[in-house]
Formats: sequence, C-alpha cells, structure tokens
Amino acid sequence: MNDPLSKRRLKMWIRLLGVTRVAEAELREFLRVKHDTTLPRFDVMAALYRRREGVTMTELSRMLLVSNGNATTVVDRLEKDGLVRRTPSDPDRRTVFVALTADGLAQFEGLAADHEAEVSRRFASLSEADLETLTDILKRMGTGT
Repeated sequence: MNDPLSKRRLKMWIRLLGVTRVAEAELREFLRVKHDTTLPRFDVMAALYRRREGVTMTELSRMLLVSNGNATTVVDRLEKDGLVRRTPSDPDRRTVFVALTADGLAQFEGLAADHEAEVSRRFASLSEADLETLTDILKRMGTGT
C-alpha cells in the first residue's frame, strides 16, 4: 500500500472511536446516576417514541440492530415497569406489537430532553461552523442523517 494518507486515516479512525467510546460511557453513567436507567432502555424507548403506533419485536430488533432476545429482555423490564404494552395482532396472534404507554411516553419525553441537554453539554466546545463541517464529513463517510 502506497497511500500517503493511510496512516492518517487510521489515526483518525482510532480518534473517532475514542471520542465515541468516551461520550457513550458518559451518557451511560448520566442515565444511570440521574435517571436510574440504562442506555438500552433509553434506545428501546426512543425507537418506540419514533413509531408511536407500535412495532413488532422483529422490527424493533432491526431498528436497534440487536437480537430479538436482547430486545425482548429490555421490553420485558419496560413492560413490568408499566412503560410499554404488548398487543397481539388481530390477523396473526403470534405477532405482538410493542408500544409506549402514556407513562412511558411521558417518562421518555423527560429523558429525551435531559439526554439532549447532556449531549449538548458534552459537545459544547464545538461551534456552529464545527458542527456543520463535522456533519458534512460524516455524511460523506456514509453515516446517513
């Protein structure tokens, strides 16, 4: 390989992973300490918030890029806490839809606001121009939105 930028790309990748890991660890700790919850619970609630009509467990697993078993474990706990409900499908009783309850919706909205504020605090050193540049770069790298 004779690419003069190869080593720099590798260093950038390692730095990007480091920033991601530190930010995720801080968010996990924030959710644990301030809200007595976990990042997987937050992620499931966020997915269900985006799809208020409910989703199947298979759809939820796909949305979260986790196994059905992992999603089921989190949904079981959320259901026990009264934050989600399972509803069997009329045409096929084997298919179950999962959705936030009114309590789950209210709790998530509070969590989401605090989560956004914490992410904003974590990256407060970035200017508007920095955010535009970084967003543009990440889009070009294929991360999507």
